[in-house]
Amino acid sequence: MALRIGIVGYGGAGRQIHARLARAAGMTVTAVVARDSGRRVQAAGDWPGARLFSDLPSMLAEPGLYDLVVIASPSSLHAEHANAVSVAGKPFVLDKPIATTAAEARQVLKAASSSGTPFTVFQNRRWDPEQLTLAALLKQGDLGKVHTFERHWERWRPKPQQRWKENDAVGGGLLLDLGSHLVDSATQLFGPVVAVYAETRALSTPTEDDVFLVLHHAAPGGQQAGRPGAVPGRATGADILFGEPPAPRGVVSRLWAGSLVGAPGPRTRVLGDGGAYLVNSFEGDASPFDVLDSEQPEGTHGWLVRGRERTAVPRPKGGHGDFYSAVADWLAGEADVPVDPADAVRTAEVLDAARESALEGRLVDV
Repeated sequence: MALRIGIVGYGGAGRQIHARLARAAGMTVTAVVARDSGRRVQAAGDWPGARLFSDLPSMLAEPGLYDLVVIASPSSLHAEHANAVSVAGKPFVLDKPIATTAAEARQVLKAASSSGTPFTVFQNRRWDPEQLTLAALLKQGDLGKVHTFERHWERWRPKPQQRWKENDAVGGGLLLDLGSHLVDSATQLFGPVVAVYAETRALSTPTEDDVFLVLHHAAPGGQQAGRPGAVPGRATGADILFGEPPAPRGVVSRLWAGSLVGAPGPRTRVLGDGGAYLVNSFEGDASPFDVLDSEQPEGTHGWLVRGRERTAVPRPKGGHGDFYSAVADWLAGEADVPVDPADAVRTAEVLDAARESALEGRLVDV
């Protein structure tokens, strides 16, 4: 039986992403919450027969209309809306970020656990072609021992869009928006983060539109990676400046997000002692590195690079549409939760540490 969906928020995320992917998975939107009357008109045209509401309590008062709630409202409302749906006891998908702070994120998880309400978080970038390809490449061991993960999520947008993502001081900004994806991607591939260094700026908007994060991942198996040149038991200059690391270190992730970047990319670079994985451009964003992909064979994504040697990497099957198929299987009891909400809480903790680091100019433990 196809799932019936109630969507909270019918803007860029609700209409253009969630509703589209749900339709592709054979689901039907039967209820929509939208404060803006124009958005309700759009919803009526997209989903004839769907019930339209101007606020969440009104939709929750009619639980027989839908099987699953999708929360795609502005980020500053995520915690409030998630807690309300938890009280109502309806399974839900919560768009990222789970909340604007780690404290709110933990409260969302607690409320859902207390009421026994199942939910998952829409970290759809786990199903990006580059993420799927890189995960397969790491599993094969072709990169050897990885030491560095780099990802740029950059765009050339000198004239900011007039929307809450650019102007909301609480829920807007690239740290929460793209940073949630970047941190989730890094931790999915390379494990928990033990320390963060961050730099953020507001160059053309009231919120962070220029973000740089350095994540120190825990070393696999608890082996102390240490700093180059460090002697056990003896503090280095970096130790004195930043403090002794609280946990073993493994891969270092360097992550960029920016809106005022005239030359975006290269998108992804992963470095190991057996080679590198390189993705030059991303989703059609104009980049001077596009020319390097002119010889990319069909069915591949990115390159395995060893100096001047370059080999195209086969792309596994899969894409964003798999998320809602996985949701259906999960709710039917046939599969695990697509994204564990505890992962999203840990991402929120990393982003909190990044804010503290950017404010104080130091490495911050997570």
